Formats: sequence, C-alpha cells, structure tokens
Amino acid sequence: MIKRGFADFIIPISMFIHLAIINSVLYLMTPDTFLHLPAILFYNFSWLFITSSLNFYPTGRQEYFFTNIKKVFHLFLIYGLTYFCWFAFTEVNAALMSYQLKVYGMICLILISYRWFFFFLLRNYRLKGGNYVNVIVIGSDKNLKKLRGVFDNPYFGYRYCGFFDDTKYESPAYLGKVLDCFKYIIDHNIDEMYCTAAKLEKKELENLINFADNNLIKLKVIPDNKDIFAKAMSIQNYDRIPVIDLRTVPLDTEIARVSKRAFDLLFSTLVIVFLLSWLIPILALLIKWESPGPVFFSQKRHGLKRRLFLCYKLRSMTLNNESNSTQATKNDVRITRIGKILRKTSLDELPQFFNVFLGDMSVVGPRPHMVVHTRDYSISVNKYLVRHFVKPGITGLAQIRGYRGEIKRPSDILNRIKLDIFYVEKWSLGLDLTIISKTIMNVLNGEEKAC
Repeated sequence: MIKRGFADFIIPISMFIHLAIINSVLYLMTPDTFLHLPAILFYNFSWLFITSSLNFYPTGRQEYFFTNIKKVFHLFLIYGLTYFCWFAFTEVNAALMSYQLKVYGMICLILISYRWFFFFLLRNYRLKGGNYVNVIVIGSDKNLKKLRGVFDNPYFGYRYCGFFDDTKYESPAYLGKVLDCFKYIIDHNIDEMYCTAAKLEKKELENLINFADNNLIKLKVIPDNKDIFAKAMSIQNYDRIPVIDLRTVPLDTEIARVSKRAFDLLFSTLVIVFLLSWLIPILALLIKWESPGPVFFSQKRHGLKRRLFLCYKLRSMTLNNESNSTQATKNDVRITRIGKILRKTSLDELPQFFNVFLGDMSVVGPRPHMVVHTRDYSISVNKYLVRHFVKPGITGLAQIRGYRGEIKRPSDILNRIKLDIFYVEKWSLGLDLTIISKTIMNVLNGEEKAC
C-alpha cells in the first residue's frame, strides 16, 4: 500500500513547492511590493487558478521531463502576463519594471529546475522499485508487443506480470485462459489490467469491469484500432461514447492560437515599423528604375482551411503572363537584376509581414503554394492538405532544412510535405523561435536554393 500512498501525495507536494518557490523569490527579491495581503493573495490565487484552468498538475505515469514541456511554457507565459498585470494597479517606474522582469525570470528558472529535479528523483525512485504498479493484459493481439515496450521501461514504474488469452501461447509470459485471470489478480495484488476489446466478448468485458470495480482494480480497455491509429490522435468523450480524433493539432487549443497570434502581431508590427517603413521605399525606387510595372506583386494563395487570400511580394520579374502558373527556376529569364538580389536575400518576401499583420499568414508555418500547384499536389501527394490545418508562414521548417525554391524531383515536394506535417503536429512557440533564428542565419549566409 505504500507505493500507492506516495503517488497520492505527488500533486499536493508539487503544488506546495511551486507556491513556496514563488513566494520565497518574491519575498527575498521584492519585499516592498510583495509584503502586503492583496499582493500575496493575487500571486498565489492566480497561480492556482491558471494551473487549474490548464489542467497542469495531473501527471501521467508515462511522463518525462519534456513530455508536457509546452504546457509548462504556456503556464509561464500566462502567469507572466498575470504577474505584470498587478503593476497596472500600482505606481511603478521603468527601472522597477526592468527589475521585475529579472524577478519573474528567476521564478521561471527555479520552477523549471525543480521540474527537472522532480523527474530525476522520481526516475531513481522507480528504478529502485518504488511507486510501481503490477499490470496484466487480457487478450493478446499485435498491440501487446507495443505495450510491453512501455511496461518494460523501468522509468515508468510498471511491473508486467503476463497476459491471459483463450488461445494458448508458448511464451513464459502466458498465464492461462481469460477465466483464470480472476484468481491470479487477487493472489498477486494486480493494480491495473489492460483488456484488448477485439479479443473479448461483450459479456466477458462486463464481467471484467464488474470484477475490477468490486476489487479496487483499474481496468483499461484497448480499442480495436483496425491499424488506423496515428501519433497525432486523441480520444474524446461524446456523452460517454469514446470518439477517436485522428488529427489533433496543437494549434486547435484556444491558448495556443492566442499565443501564436499575439506573437505574430508583435513580430510583424516591429518589422513593419522599424524595417519596412524605410526599406520598402528604397527597394521600390530600384524596382521601378529597372523595369516598368507595379512595385508589389500579389497572387492568390491557399491559407488556413484552404481559404484564398492575396499574398504580397516585391516584384522580382518583368511583367509576364506565366506568373500564376509557372514556378521560378534557376536562371529564369523573367527575373530582373534587382529581382535576383531580392530573391537571393529573401527581401522579396518582406511584404508578407503585412499578410501576417492582417491575419492571413503567420511568421512561421508551411509556405503557401500557387493555387494551381495546391490543386495538383492535393491529388498527387498523400496528406498534402494536412499543411492547411494551420496558417501558412513566411518561413517554415521545410525551408530551413533546405527544401525551398524550385521543385526538381518528386522527393523535393514529398520531403517538404513531411516536414510541414511534422510542424503542424509538433508546433510550439519554442519551435517557431528556432525556425526564425535559423532563417535569419540562412539569409545572412546566403541560401543556395534561392532563385
């Protein structure tokens, strides 16, 4: 029973330590602003309310330090905004606000250090035999091997005892027929049993459910997946009916959309005000000086949910009738001399920050293709349209990995789409910042595939 008792105290202990860290840092570094009751209540209840809203504290047995790291940074972002909201009701000067940034940075640093230390201690505790659960599987199918990979990981604290199935197996893990499991579960203090739905009749499942409920044993049912499960899936309940969502996108959540949109607005505003305000007039003069025609080139592209929008660029070609159907190639005769420089340095893409500001695009995301290419690739490239679950971007993961510019081989578009889908499924603000920094480095160093 000790192994269960430890787990019961993990969440309250973590909550207490988190609040102790926050209050200790504030007391030691900002006693003047912290040591009065309204401030203390505000900082503590804000933390409890935000962590509750994010469902932050329940942790799974199969969780590593990095498993829910996105949720940690979402928490830091929201609590940080709340933290500084307090100063809207107090008179503080610029110097004090600068110091408060350091204070909050210290809070985040200690909290993330504690998270690492927590998982380090938990791992070592489980490796020594603590906080474990005894598990069995009832009904063997091809998922059993995958489950064994989880159960055999000592970090997670499972003790796999074996499996029951009405088909006899020549395996040391085979424990007998399904009816034999009841006595075994009682005799060996089993904590959890995993039932394969495809291998059991309805009546057998009902008996197992009743037995588990009457003996304080957790029962988990593995649905018949028909080999359709995917890494990006999630299971939701619709009035007690489990529904499998095969395409769960991080940006489906409101907090993720708001944080990404806030970043896009801030970043695009800074670029427009401090860079485009003086650079575009200079580039416009050069473009007009070399060839007649408009400074800007706009083209219909497909964006979020395949909605059409006008994508803006600086004109880098002479006026022609093929701009909406033929992709630019190396040494394309349509490209002007100033256009070659613009494309090589990606300066022709700068007006797309207006698209970001207007909400049609994001700073980071899958690059939007011409309408004709979207139509063709959606037919010829498997899962091509998955990239349209998010807004297109000025730069993206595929671009920093070398898949930009002209598509010469089928592998070029296939690899680009794989990276786009990876981005859609694994999005985080940290990934966006990594892509932006890598993009800036590529621009400064010059990109070989720019044309």
